[in-house]
Amino acid sequence: MFKLGQRVVIVADSFEQGLPLGEYGYLIARDRNPDSAFSWVLRIPKIDKHIAVVEEDIVLEEQLLAEEANRISHEALLDFALATRNEALFRQLMGMEDAEEANDEPAKESMEEFIRKVNIKAWI
Repeated sequence: MFKLGQRVVIVADSFEQGLPLGEYGYLIARDRNPDSAFSWVLRIPKIDKHIAVVEEDIVLEEQLLAEEANRISHEALLDFALATRNEALFRQLMGMEDAEEANDEPAKESMEEFIRKVNIKAWI
């Protein structure tokens, strides 16, 4: 997934090393020692240190930027749907279309069918 020289962002500190969360760094080496828990050596320019990190603690900067752009566009569409009172767009963004279809089914059934279902449940 990662390559040497890539710019990454520190998102976690699994081994409580005092990593500066949210700071960026560059991958300068891969630790292939099977006895080591760490998989990468990271150069952090802000603190001028080399630190060994696990792969779960770092994320590519491009991936973080793409996730943030998706989140912002989703929020902007929600704001637009609320401002224009566009209920269909709001339901689509919130993933409520399945609930709408489920609510329509009981309304479509006839009175005789409803009474039959109630009588069957009452018999049990």
